[in-house]
Amino acid sequence: MLSVAVSIDGYIDDASPDRLMLSNAADFDRVDALRADSDAILIGAETLRRDNPRLLVNSADRRLHRVAAGKPDHPVRVIVTAGGDLDPALRFWHSGGERLVYTTDSGAVRIGDTLHGLAEVVSLGAAIDFGELLDDLGKRGVARLMVEGGGSIHTALLSAGLADEIWMAVAPLVVGDPAAPRFLGPAAFPGGPNHRMQLADVGRIGDIALLRYLPKEDSDVG
Repeated sequence: MLSVAVSIDGYIDDASPDRLMLSNAADFDRVDALRADSDAILIGAETLRRDNPRLLVNSADRRLHRVAAGKPDHPVRVIVTAGGDLDPALRFWHSGGERLVYTTDSGAVRIGDTLHGLAEVVSLGAAIDFGELLDDLGKRGVARLMVEGGGSIHTALLSAGLADEIWMAVAPLVVGDPAAPRFLGPAAFPGGPNHRMQLADVGRIGDIALLRYLPKEDSDVG
């Protein structure tokens, strides 16, 4: 499941050092509910460095429901990094439960023992293969994976035909800066521009439009 908040013109942030707040409080709570329903949450190393998130389930009630269902307080939290450039001082490493890092052989060498006691480091070989990554998560009992970015991760999963659904919150603002990160980059997506995804749900959260797409399903338009 790809989860993203975008501007009207498709940006997920601006180019300033501070994070652009695209969501409102109610939408953040919706995202928290999606996290609580997931077995794992995944982001890329660039998002980790840029936003310094914890990726936790914030609601105490939702954590209690997870525990009552025999799950840990928080989903497994997953970082993807090809180069292994990870700062062990970031908040992510010092809260919550299980943490996994997927990297390459060279990335694992760079990480070395810097994450000892903080995360399990898994090398996928010479390059990141997201199919292998998902297979490994499946063997670990992850059935529902929530992907929170960034753009290169979303692009890789969607272009490989690995995304089952997209939750997109559209904020009523325009960024217009070519230096800012976008939801998706250039890629050969399955079906190309003629493939119309199925729009499964449309909602509204204050001034934010909420759209749910099923990438592998065809639209009934026509």
